[in-house]
Amino acid sequence: MKAVIIGGGLGGLLAGAKLSKTGYEVEIFERLPFIGGRFANLEYKGFKLTTGALHMIPHGSRGPLAMMLRDVGADVTIVNSNPMAVIRMETGEDIEFHDFRKELSLTKRMKLGIILFLSLKFKPKNDISFEDWILKYFDDEFLLRLADSFCGWSLSLKACDVPAREMLEIIDNMYLYKGSGVPVGGCGAVAGALAEVIKSNGGKIHTRTFVDKIIVDKGMATGISVNGETIPAGIVISDIGHTETCRMYGCKDLEYLGKIKKIVPSKGIKICLASDEPLLGHRGVLFTPFAERINGANEVTNIDPGLAPPGKHLVMSHQTVLTDDLKGEIDIGLLDLKKIFPGKKYEVLLIQSYSSGWPVNRAASGSDIGNMTSVRNLYIVGDGAKGKGGIEVEGVALGVRNMMKMINAT
Repeated sequence: MKAVIIGGGLGGLLAGAKLSKTGYEVEIFERLPFIGGRFANLEYKGFKLTTGALHMIPHGSRGPLAMMLRDVGADVTIVNSNPMAVIRMETGEDIEFHDFRKELSLTKRMKLGIILFLSLKFKPKNDISFEDWILKYFDDEFLLRLADSFCGWSLSLKACDVPAREMLEIIDNMYLYKGSGVPVGGCGAVAGALAEVIKSNGGKIHTRTFVDKIIVDKGMATGISVNGETIPAGIVISDIGHTETCRMYGCKDLEYLGKIKKIVPSKGIKICLASDEPLLGHRGVLFTPFAERINGANEVTNIDPGLAPPGKHLVMSHQTVLTDDLKGEIDIGLLDLKKIFPGKKYEVLLIQSYSSGWPVNRAASGSDIGNMTSVRNLYIVGDGAKGKGGIEVEGVALGVRNMMKMINAT
């Protein structure tokens, strides 16, 4: 059976690799001149920057993405971060992430342990936010700041914008899969390895190719039109999100359109720094709960020096966008970095913002509506259909896994 995939981002590549491995004839159509979407390398001044992601895989070599890469035979080496993460305190002192409980009173530590244990089985059934969920049990500014820092770095959201049930699923996965890691060669190494898998299984990948529409007959997707040419297929998969996909076949299903209207994208700003000396000096994430805008930063060259020219280091910070004044948000982020790295010399290489048609996520965590569409044999993958409790690319991998279960069940 033939499967056509619209979009060659990470979701489309993972779906293509999985399907080609199980015997499908796979053909991917990507409008951009490169594959990987926001998970691709961007060469700049000898550095390997990215089109979006931070060269990090949230659960390193142990998580859903790494498992899927191994399953399809993608040749990717992932080096786990050690320490997992560090927290920059208000005093300027750094503490390891797992020591944050020591900043709480004994009573609060015991209470937190009990609540997290109970949450393994009992998640909120309503739409209470993670911030409000914390406030139900604790009056503690540090916990709220840490929640905002974690949510901002991981999801490009404030804790008040993340449903508590989704955040608790993420915490469960952190206990299960542990912390982050860096793929050697960066994001581009992952995209390239998946492309090799697809091609080795007889699949085709087209770049600079625009899909005109999705062809639907009697409520079933039967193919796509590319530059006026009909490409028949038994399954159509879209990696461009629910909103753009429904426009490609003129969806008139009011119930489905109503669900799509509730999807909220997430926005963020990434600032890339170059330095001659290490700014962080470790392989993990630096969470910055006391900064005004910056939520966290990493220094991936401590794991893979090849991501920078010889003798150089690459630091990437990330912040969620809190106002419509993008320049103002960037200026505050730049001031934060001066405070985070006082007296350190660095060059601002590149500032990238992600919103509108090129957001951090097409569906912010907690607003995903799954892989199904209003027509049969048409599925959504990617950051618009993440799996429950999956941070960024881990959610993309979980979404592809869910889609494969649906296809195998039909």
